Amino acid sequence: MKLIIAIVQPNRLEAVKQALTEVEVFRLTVLDCQGFGRQKGQLATQRQPDAGVQLLRKVQLQIAVNDDFVEPTVDAVLTAAKTGDKGQIGDGKVFVLPMDDCIRIRTGERGREAI
Repeated sequence: MKLIIAIVQPNRLEAVKQALTEVEVFRLTVLDCQGFGRQKGQLATQRQPDAGVQLLRKVQLQIAVNDDFVEPTVDAVLTAAKTGDKGQIGDGKVFVLPMDDCIRIRTGERGREAI
């Protein structure tokens, strides 16, 4: 089992959800977040020396999947979240983390069946 955390542009959320549906991934959690990367939140048009660090709005998706769904899920996110053919700075990141256990609160099921 893995926990996939994807941080993407807010305007790419619908495309990512559609791509996940196409690979039969129907369970996800979406959070609004802010952050900055290598460019410290500065857009290409704002490269002023004293602009400082700016937090940019992003969307974080948390997707718990069984091992068979890891690659299709990652591929779907990468394809749908990329802007243009080559992508652009700020398109986001995908993290794949091991997940030791999952427990469904309602039934107490654990592991693969709980996802």
